[in-house]
Amino acid sequence: MALAEAFSERKPDKLRALGVVALNGMFDEMDAVGVLRQAASEILPGDLAIVSSFGADSAVLLHIVAQVDPSLPVYFLETGKHFPETLEYVETLKKHLGLRNVIALHPDAKDIARFDPNGTLWETDPDSCCHIRKTEPLDPAVAQYGGWVTGRKRFQTRERGVLPHFELTSDDRIKVNPLAYFTDADVNQYKREHGLPEHPLFAKGYKSIGCAPCTSVVAEGEDPRAGRWRGLNKKECGIHFDFNGEIARPMLGAEHNLFKDGAFIADPFRPWAEGDDAASVRYTHVPVKTFLEHREAFLANPHPLGLLVVPGDKVEDVAEDLGRFASVAVSFPAFTDGRGYSTTRLLVERYGFQGEIRAVGDVLTDQIPLMRRCGINAFVVTHQPTRQALVDGALAEVAIFYQPVGKTEVPVGTRPYLRRAR
Repeated sequence: MALAEAFSERKPDKLRALGVVALNGMFDEMDAVGVLRQAASEILPGDLAIVSSFGADSAVLLHIVAQVDPSLPVYFLETGKHFPETLEYVETLKKHLGLRNVIALHPDAKDIARFDPNGTLWETDPDSCCHIRKTEPLDPAVAQYGGWVTGRKRFQTRERGVLPHFELTSDDRIKVNPLAYFTDADVNQYKREHGLPEHPLFAKGYKSIGCAPCTSVVAEGEDPRAGRWRGLNKKECGIHFDFNGEIARPMLGAEHNLFKDGAFIADPFRPWAEGDDAASVRYTHVPVKTFLEHREAFLANPHPLGLLVVPGDKVEDVAEDLGRFASVAVSFPAFTDGRGYSTTRLLVERYGFQGEIRAVGDVLTDQIPLMRRCGINAFVVTHQPTRQALVDGALAEVAIFYQPVGKTEVPVGTRPYLRRAR
């Protein structure tokens, strides 16, 4: 079987994991150009993307990309927080290397307006800032590919010390690290040998360059990455979920239960847990009762939050604070419990909530068209037949209804001119 065929299926498979182990055995001694060429031509032809920060060492990987195939897609996370010199460097390398397919990824303007309107989230919560500006834009981009290429190297951090050329990520994609065995000296020698333009800030003492607010000059003798998130217990932006689990906790394939925008994705939110702190918790669905008990602390909390509404809760009690939440989870504890539909209509029609509204609980195939009519736009689904129906787009349509939604629908068997205006 050809390598490309062996890795064409993106589903959890022990043989696939063994195949990645075999790849590392086969290509362990191969140079960086050879690793990338094998990945692009034999392992994942036409199904591979490059992710580059266009930082201090990025010219090395991008030079290798240009040798293998300058038309390979190169994704650059334009976070809105880069040094002006980095944006200039993007254009310099594109021209110098002849890269023909550099794609800038921008954070969602709505997320920025909601969670970082003053541009200072990095000061209080750098993890959430990275999530909004890097992880969220990158996830749907790399989801199109069976694998992606990074410029990570073993020497950079202790956690990367056992980095292989090929990784199988938790969502069963292949991550390729052509420079895994490069040392700092190898990087600098490669740049000199190939006459690669330096990042304009490198000579000023910036040895590892990310977003401007979180990058500082590195002193002589310091670790090159010492200037990233200086003074914080933070080493990674969060886009790398490594096989060793130390850089960031991997989201297991089984956790990809959130169906949104036409696909199952990793869920950034989690349920409220005992011991959580209202002032510092993040990406958590807070029960209505808990929110009301600690309202001031939650409102002062700078991190993204969600709200959990269960049957019996009154949305009216939190109406004035709905704008605080990025997501509202509406609970459907049983197939026969329809109170969640009324809750959703209140959120959408009365209070004009425009964020994510997700259905949680007993979410089954027959309910989803009705939930969508009410305004639910995301679904947490564990029921396998329902998952398959969503993937296949095989949900029944609701063409006849007796209870209207919104102001334009007219229920069957009624006289529209007798309906009272809302």
